Amino acid sequence: MPRTFVWHPTRGPKSTPKDEPATGGKVQITQVRSEIGHSETMRLTLRALGLRHHQASVIQQDTPALRGAIKKVRHLVTVTPVKE
Repeated sequence: MPRTFVWHPTRGPKSTPKDEPATGGKVQITQVRSEIGHSETMRLTLRALGLRHHQASVIQQDTPALRGAIKKVRHLVTVTPVKE
């Protein structure tokens, strides 16, 4: 049986930024890593966020539910606040 997952301690971010509470404004979410090799729930979360392809960006209203979805895939996306 082939191994499908190999954990590499040197890959990935050294630390993740602190969770920020929802501000009620808008945020831009950009997918920076591919969904290939990740679980089906992570893929579905990216689809729910509106991200269909690698390097795609969407602007969403910042809510606590959105922050929860972003937290689930935080290693695949970057989040930046949008000036209105």
